[in-house]
This record gives sequence, C-alpha cells and structure tokens, in this order.
Amino acid sequence: MTTITPLSAQPAPPASPLRQSAEALETAFLAEMLKSAGIFEPSESMGGGAGEENFTSFLADAHARAMVARGGLGLADHIERSLIARQQGGIA
Repeated sequence: MTTITPLSAQPAPPASPLRQSAEALETAFLAEMLKSAGIFEPSESMGGGAGEENFTSFLADAHARAMVARGGLGLADHIERSLIARQQGGIA
C-alpha cells in the first residue's frame, strides 16, 4: 500500500547560500533589537543571578531565529534581492 504525503508536509528545498546569509543577518538584527528592547531582562523576583543574565542572550537569539523562520520582518527578502543585484552587476 502506498502512502501519499500532502504537499504541505513535504520539506522545503534547501535555501541558497545568499538566502542563508540574508536570513542570518536578519536574525542577528532581530536578536539585537530584542536585547536592546529589554524584553529578556532577568526579573528581580526570580533571582537567577549571573547564569540567568548570561543565558538571556541565547533566548533572544532563539526567538529571533524563530521569527525569521516564520517570515520575520521581510528584511531577508530585501537583503537577498540586493545581494543578487550586486552579483549580477546591478545597483542594489
């Protein structure tokens, strides 16, 4: 018996190196913005100490990666188009 996999369940093709670079840049940008906004500031009530302070940056990075994986702010699209235009000798 053959099982048919719905189209939505099939894995996406691997991203091009330019797309990966564009998404990495958007991820870094979003992580810094989240850190600057103070969203992941350690709370005074939890008393996590230095460990909590150190690991909040990992949490911001994970959230930024998740945001980009779901479409992000659209920066990766613009960055990718600019990189492609630059590769082809056009003005970005």
